[in-house]
Amino acid sequence: MLEKLVIYMPALNEEATIFKVIQSIPKSFEGFNLTEVLVINDGSSDNTVEEAKKAGATVLSHNKNKGVGEAFQTALNYALKTKADVLVSIDADGQFDVNQISELINPIILQQADFCLGIRFSGGKPDNMPGIKFWGNKQVNKIVSFVSKTKIYDASCGFRAYSKDTLLSLNLHGSFTYTHETILDLLDKGFKVAQIPITVLYFEDRVSRVANNLFKYAYKTSSIIFKSLKDYRPLQFFLGIASVIFLIAVFFGGWALLHWIIYNTITPYKSFGIIGLSLLGMSVIITIFAFMADMLGRIRKNQEKILYFLKQTHFEDPKK
Repeated sequence: MLEKLVIYMPALNEEATIFKVIQSIPKSFEGFNLTEVLVINDGSSDNTVEEAKKAGATVLSHNKNKGVGEAFQTALNYALKTKADVLVSIDADGQFDVNQISELINPIILQQADFCLGIRFSGGKPDNMPGIKFWGNKQVNKIVSFVSKTKIYDASCGFRAYSKDTLLSLNLHGSFTYTHETILDLLDKGFKVAQIPITVLYFEDRVSRVANNLFKYAYKTSSIIFKSLKDYRPLQFFLGIASVIFLIAVFFGGWALLHWIIYNTITPYKSFGIIGLSLLGMSVIITIFAFMADMLGRIRKNQEKILYFLKQTHFEDPKK
């Protein structure tokens, strides 16, 4: 029997739905002695806080809108400070079925997985979900799967569950969103993931505050994934860049060399030879960077192990 389950939801101007969503959450779950609903008010300007408190939730507020990534980190710290064994994240708009929380936490309770992701697309595109957004999610899934070397079916879903060990291990840097970074970070550290099909409702007049602008969303999530690839696969990342530059160098340098072999002169392709040699030198330098980055990546992993134990000591100290 685990001690505490925290069910967390980020909220920005959700006064219309948050009371009903909180009230619909079961008061207790099998395997836990205590269940707490936590709302992170991310700079709401309406009555979200009042409605959440009226429904019986614990509310922590940001003085301005900081994004769901920052909201998740606030929830993560609260869960650790209050000695939660499992943290579940769910939206405040009623998009997900609260009765499926049990399905998400079950693999963790049974120690079959360390964290669990909801899958919105097991039956294809959900009703009322924009086609371009569905396509974009599929592309992100492919990228996250490639970087993590694990088949991920829904990398962007916010309905998920985390064990205490994963919360202690997470070190996130993105404030815009956290969904992709958590997967990459935890899988890189050897944690086991479970993926559970869930039902989802898309409201025709609902605008996502994370993906309301497709180009902005694509840019910011691509930036997070790009940085994650650099951090978690530095050798492949920099060697990939070096290889592309080397191929371009071979094209320019090879053209000049071929002309010299045939005509005994590189004129009028002298500039091609200079470009080829410059790019060749650049590829060598980046290759050196690749091995240095790989070495630094090993140091980072050791530092994160130390940080894990420091966090464990900090949050388990009764004086904290």
